[in-house]
Amino acid sequence: MHRSIVVSLTLIILVVLLISSRHEAVDVLDIFHEREWQGMPQGIASPLPPNPNLEVDYEGSDLRDIWLAGGCFWGVDAYLSRVLGVAEGTVGYANGRTDAPSYEDVLYRNTGHAETAHVRYDPERISLEQLLREHFFAIIDPTVKNRQGNDVGSQYRTGIYYRDEGDLPVIEQVISEIQQEYDRPVVTEVEPLSGFHPAEEYHQNYLEKNPGGYCHVDLSPLREQAPDQKDSSLYQRPDDAAVRQMLTDMEYAVTQMGRTEPPHKNRYYDHFEPGLYVDVVTGQPLFTSTDKYYCQCGWPSLTRPVNQDAVTYHTDTKHGMRRTEVRSSAGDSHLGHVFNDGPPEQGGRRYCINSAALRFIPLAEMHKQGYAELLPRINEGNVDRG
Repeated sequence: MHRSIVVSLTLIILVVLLISSRHEAVDVLDIFHEREWQGMPQGIASPLPPNPNLEVDYEGSDLRDIWLAGGCFWGVDAYLSRVLGVAEGTVGYANGRTDAPSYEDVLYRNTGHAETAHVRYDPERISLEQLLREHFFAIIDPTVKNRQGNDVGSQYRTGIYYRDEGDLPVIEQVISEIQQEYDRPVVTEVEPLSGFHPAEEYHQNYLEKNPGGYCHVDLSPLREQAPDQKDSSLYQRPDDAAVRQMLTDMEYAVTQMGRTEPPHKNRYYDHFEPGLYVDVVTGQPLFTSTDKYYCQCGWPSLTRPVNQDAVTYHTDTKHGMRRTEVRSSAGDSHLGHVFNDGPPEQGGRRYCINSAALRFIPLAEMHKQGYAELLPRINEGNVDRG
């Protein structure tokens, strides 16, 4: 009985302290947010990857704006600000019912705001489609409402907020394609921005100020991105006659006619030598052995392309299915499809690629064949063979 009274008094005192003093509340909330509640799993402790945008001069660039809510804004901001092409990032509170809310208002007073990252990006370096498909949806679960990771509440809902009406068709197309990858409905809200209020200064660049702080977002897929990646225009597609002559029947059927090679009976599905996979038609770098893993599907399975510009995405409705087709960006070769059942710890994507669309360059040959700049991307001793 006495223990119950003591516990109740302790809880009351804690609540009073939290509400009565903004600074005290911030300190206590940070401890809970960073360490999480006892008995719940810890957040992902990922060292911050380098930020390639620090090496880019965005002065004079025609930057575009989008506002993205993906749960706790510390991790969302840390991830998106490190996507090559994102010039600026600010965290704050969007689409609520009050003006200039504080963190405590959003947390305790039902203001309706979502923790949101304001992203300013250079469309010459990354498109809105790429930003959403390849990055935003890679770090959220769009089928869960009012929760991401262990953070629960309407302020942790997922959302895409826009000011430019021209962005809406792009957003809707990406949402439509993402929906095909899930059995449950996508509940990420899409709305015009109805107010964005920057958060307190201590929230800005939080994980840079607090290394090892709580983060529900896995930052490890963000490997170093080089601002000086080779221009895809260097990899020109030959004319149709030359393409037909240079390819085998299977390579031509896959890359030019969109066919699929037989599972298991292809050259790379169980191939794990360190090196680089390039477009069989143009030689454009597409995937590295570092990102390849064994999957029983019978085709090469990879977690991501070599860079965000290497491939393009298209809705494929053939054979009574709705899938996302992957093609090479330089040669427009059909490569395969991407699915949402890859290793969760590596971003959750599975690029299921036809061997016939690829040519493999061994690590020892990369320098001689003109791919020396990609040598640091090849991990010689950590290929996942299942």
